[in-house]
Amino acid sequence: MVTTASARHIESINSFFSALLFTQVTDMAGSSFFSLLLPVVVVAFASSFAAVARAGDGSLTAGFTRVPLKESQFVVQKPYDVSLADRYEFAGGVRRMWVFATDKPTSATHPGGARTEIKINEIYTSGVWQFEGDMYVPAGTSGASVMQVFGAAAHATTLMLHVYGGNLTYYHDLSRVVAAGVYGRWVRLNVVHDVAAASVTVFVDGERRLSAPGQGGTAHYFKFGVYKQSHHDPSHRMESRWKNVAVYTKR
Repeated sequence: MVTTASARHIESINSFFSALLFTQVTDMAGSSFFSLLLPVVVVAFASSFAAVARAGDGSLTAGFTRVPLKESQFVVQKPYDVSLADRYEFAGGVRRMWVFATDKPTSATHPGGARTEIKINEIYTSGVWQFEGDMYVPAGTSGASVMQVFGAAAHATTLMLHVYGGNLTYYHDLSRVVAAGVYGRWVRLNVVHDVAAASVTVFVDGERRLSAPGQGGTAHYFKFGVYKQSHHDPSHRMESRWKNVAVYTKR
């Protein structure tokens, strides 16, 4: 897959040469027939060229094998005192999760904060693993973790991606913006965890946006949804929506 930035670059070059061609041929032809026909040819050429640029000849998942997942492996974790339908919806291929800052944890004895998250119950201990999914965060959601690589040596996670004021950040570090302006639009997220190399790489819309060290640990899995954080004034209501979620591996 050609990255979004590469496609834009190629399309801009294509537009320049299309305009140049239009000018040259019109000057040479000097006829009303060519003046009417040429714009159609140019538009068709530009559309075809841009389509090839978007399709590309590679992919972030090239060389990986998609892991078959059953619906039962998408385990929803929600406040213990409300029904599933009060915090989770799966319709039209979109998983919608929301939580309130005042919600209870997942159990009466669980020390964690309010959340509605999905744990992908595919645990791995070695190899290279990749999470892929399209994420949508409604305006107003802030102070929430929306994606995690769970498992680490010294603490709970190898990676957390938070949303603060419309920006996707590495944990709660506001200076490490992974993607700006994520409110109200679908964002393609790919997260690659190389266990042996102790590295995590995050791609947003096909572009590499973050490289971070691994955190050790003996077992890992992916999570996504909304999980209230204690930093930077979390909003009262938090929500994220997901579609096309998949897991890949390269062992």
